[in-house]
Amino acid sequence: MNLHDVHQGIKKNKRGRRVGRGPGSGHGKTAGRGHKGQGQLAGWSAHPVFQGGQMPLVRRIPKRGFNNQWALTVASINVAKLAELFKSGEEVTPETLQAKGLLKKRFDLLKILGHGDLSVKLKVSAHRFSRTAREKIEQAGGEVIVLAGRQPVSERSSDKPE
Repeated sequence: MNLHDVHQGIKKNKRGRRVGRGPGSGHGKTAGRGHKGQGQLAGWSAHPVFQGGQMPLVRRIPKRGFNNQWALTVASINVAKLAELFKSGEEVTPETLQAKGLLKKRFDLLKILGHGDLSVKLKVSAHRFSRTAREKIEQAGGEVIVLAGRQPVSERSSDKPE
């Protein structure tokens, strides 16, 4: 076979197989369904994990852990990283952090954590702040802006009258 012969056998609109049209067609009599068994009748299709009555692999393997599909994805950044990347007087937002390449994955909320030292004055906007991060930003003369978003249970206002 040569490379220029490869495309010869490929047909864009290939005709369907005409089954059950006599022995001369090669797909007559049982129409490719074999003899006996549940697969011979119309309307039968195997479940994706069906293994001929054997206990399927997906049921044999133990399940571990828990995955909360409704949990919010929280991206976190330490104040030490902010001190490295931003100059005094600059504004820190989720958009500026993405532009600098710090937040690469998808996230729902941004939380600023207090690890490290902060000596530059920054205006930091995020959904959540740790207590130490808030203290360090304000101690450096910066400003903390809490963005709208889902707040943790401890910070939500209760609907019950006191």
